[in-house]
Amino acid sequence: MNNNNQLQQSPSSSSSNAYPSSNPSDITSLSPPPPPPTFSSPSPPTRFPPPPLLRPNQVPTPSVKVPPNLLSPANNGIRTPMSSPAPHLSTPPGPPVFSSPLQPAAVPFRTSPATPQPLAAFSPASSLSLPTSSSPQFSDGAPGQLLHQMSDTAEDYNHVSEHSPNVLFTAHKVLKEKKVANIPSLGFGALVSAGQEVSPGPQIIQRDPHRCQNCGSYSNLYCNILLGSGQWQCVICRNLNTSGGEYIASSKEELRNLPELSSPSVEYVQTVNKRPGFIPVSDSRATGPIVLVIDECLDEVQLQHLQSSLHAFVDSLPPTTRLGIVLYGRAVSVYDFSEESTASADVLPGKESPSQESLKAMVYGSGIYLASIHASLPVAHSIFSSFRPYKLNLPETSRDRCLGAAVEVALALIQGPSAEISRGVVKRPGGNSRIIVCAGGPVTYGPGSVPHSFSHPNYLHMEKTAIKWMENLGHESHRQSTVIDVLCAGTCPVRVPILQSLAKASGGVLVLHDDFGEAFGVNLQRASARAAGSHGLLEIRCSDNIFVSQVIGPGEEADVDSSEAFRNDTALSIQMLSVEETQSFALCIESRSDIKSDFVYFQFVIQYSNAYQAEVSRVITVKLPTVDSVPKYLESVQDEVAAVLIAKKTLLRAKNFNDALDMRLTIDERVKDIATKFGQLPKSKLYQFPKELSLLPELLFHLRRGPLLGSIVGHEDERSVLRNLFLNASFDLSLRMVAPRCLMHREGGTFEELPAHDLAMQSDAAVVLDHGTDVFIWLGAELAAQEGKSAAALAACRTLAEELTELRFPAPRILAFKEGSSQARYFVTRLIPAHKDPPYEQEARFPQLRTLTAEQRTKLKSSFINFDDPSFCEWMRSLKVLPPEPI
Repeated sequence: MNNNNQLQQSPSSSSSNAYPSSNPSDITSLSPPPPPPTFSSPSPPTRFPPPPLLRPNQVPTPSVKVPPNLLSPANNGIRTPMSSPAPHLSTPPGPPVFSSPLQPAAVPFRTSPATPQPLAAFSPASSLSLPTSSSPQFSDGAPGQLLHQMSDTAEDYNHVSEHSPNVLFTAHKVLKEKKVANIPSLGFGALVSAGQEVSPGPQIIQRDPHRCQNCGSYSNLYCNILLGSGQWQCVICRNLNTSGGEYIASSKEELRNLPELSSPSVEYVQTVNKRPGFIPVSDSRATGPIVLVIDECLDEVQLQHLQSSLHAFVDSLPPTTRLGIVLYGRAVSVYDFSEESTASADVLPGKESPSQESLKAMVYGSGIYLASIHASLPVAHSIFSSFRPYKLNLPETSRDRCLGAAVEVALALIQGPSAEISRGVVKRPGGNSRIIVCAGGPVTYGPGSVPHSFSHPNYLHMEKTAIKWMENLGHESHRQSTVIDVLCAGTCPVRVPILQSLAKASGGVLVLHDDFGEAFGVNLQRASARAAGSHGLLEIRCSDNIFVSQVIGPGEEADVDSSEAFRNDTALSIQMLSVEETQSFALCIESRSDIKSDFVYFQFVIQYSNAYQAEVSRVITVKLPTVDSVPKYLESVQDEVAAVLIAKKTLLRAKNFNDALDMRLTIDERVKDIATKFGQLPKSKLYQFPKELSLLPELLFHLRRGPLLGSIVGHEDERSVLRNLFLNASFDLSLRMVAPRCLMHREGGTFEELPAHDLAMQSDAAVVLDHGTDVFIWLGAELAAQEGKSAAALAACRTLAEELTELRFPAPRILAFKEGSSQARYFVTRLIPAHKDPPYEQEARFPQLRTLTAEQRTKLKSSFINFDDPSFCEWMRSLKVLPPEPI
């Protein structure tokens, strides 16, 4: 049999699902009475946390504004100047080095004096605390007769972090007035990273939680407690509940020993097996088998790259990992690991779905189709080496590929024998299993296929049918706790909508690559190790008549009936398609009426089964102060979180390129409306954009012209994959995909962070531009001419790029090029053309220019490529809005 493989290039993505509609982009209302919440699937983040635990020599990510009292001298070898705009982040596709593990950079990094970096200034202790001076008093809404008896457990817990890194709000405060709080142009919301592991992790509680008998909320550190009786008052509905005597104490200090009353984030873990007839597997590495489903219709060059990536992949797997190998072309070949001397496979027809009889005969046969790496590594290598290139003289798009049937066979392998074993007991793995598809072309044969040619008279109908079939297959995979990731490579079109529906419905992602080389191999490794849990459910409860109006992320509306247990449970329940650290949910939050309380509360409950089949309930409770003053509210707004939330709401409506163009106009209107509603009106007809939101318009300008809404990425398939990935992505990746991050290499091996303007393109420097799914290394012409210096700078830049993207999924591609080369356009088009601005504006946003001589200025300006895109300042003025002054 012939074995071939080839794939198509493009960014990776995860798609958006509208709840409860099957269309990922639909917006459906889900909230109780008044304004119902809308669900749309794809998003992740963390609650204005410190930068995600960076190594001492790693460049931190600028993220949120921090009050002066929280700022500390820059550390980690990073210089943080206070005179220039904060750095902007963005993330295009690009792969880090194909080696494990990545070595730390050999040089210290610093940020430039031109870019203040609030996150870098966070200290581990202060970074999680709410920057407000108001002390937590629980007088709002509590019965007067109880206040003198109540023990405010939170008032003495100022040393405790009030926020979990799993939740990021767009502002640290909430406006009391409904009319202003619900202004849609700015809006209020949160990014919830359900699967993200934080360090130190939440406190573990191995007992049943105390829950409000009225609304179902969990007890927490903000609850008022009657010390004498142990009763506690729910912060969501104000109901008084019993604790069964557990909260009876002589003083508040005793209550601090209870994790749920001393920490905003706790985990309740039930180790009892709730699935009769199943025995949990103790080794988490052995719980989730991985099945590779490989395209055998590849040409020789593509196949060679794929074989190299596959050999490195199996070498990187833990010894206890169980692996299966399935090839598909016109037929489905399932490799047998019991044959050590030669590569042997059982072959099933691919024209139609395999019958239950054939699957049963295979599963119960004598072959071994899922084998542990420690026992079968040599066999796996021999199987990969036996692959042969495609022999027939047919174009790549015309080759028969029965991917649908191959995935059905892979699911049957993972499912294994049904409960017909003696005594009805089956050993079944917990956590998510994985199917990783290595595809080089479209599905053109068997179930879920489309015709080879777009000119087929019935193509549109057949494509619609194929998408629906693949979606159903993805849902079935999800029901079996199996995630399907589709990694495509090569130049052959893969018909993205069809493969996207398969990956998305199962909770996986679709990633496009240029070839099967380094980036593909890295993503293969990271896809196999990224599952965190299965059977996920996210519940959200809000106090004070606040509700979630829209949800964007990798989930669906959950059908949960808790009315019997809790009469007035108004929680919004979301079924998570998978529990992944690299994903998140974006929540749009509104008020139904003016808020009277001094504080409002939000509770997030993430329930899932971990790899050990333990049932985990992670409870995160957040308390935010309310304010009447609009300026105070604007000061608490986190520009980057707000920009990501705005971007996700905007991208949800950009289903194609024409929609994306319309959304660019929407961004324009949004900026004008924010300036009108929150800015000060000078004597002229121009509005001044709020100085408190100085970073937000520039982030939105990057979004407007970047790969998500602009035309930087040429093919609609690539743009579609990027948009779907963005809608589900974590906060860090989302931020980098919105706006790039620019780091200039300096003598001595340090790096200076600069605004992402083309003024950074200085001929004697090397620059790293991180745009999320792509990382670009640009060498100036003068530096490139100095062989020794350029080699050292390039090595330092590569090391930095690898460290910045070490844990990112999908792994971005990393491209390096010299000034004036053809590929340099990738770099130039992602920078703001600030050289068009007058000198005083250039210096305001790029103070480094003050040190240049007139000759250097002339040389710098003449080296730019002219584009029609306006500069940031030109764009703001065209909207009749004065741009905010640099930070």
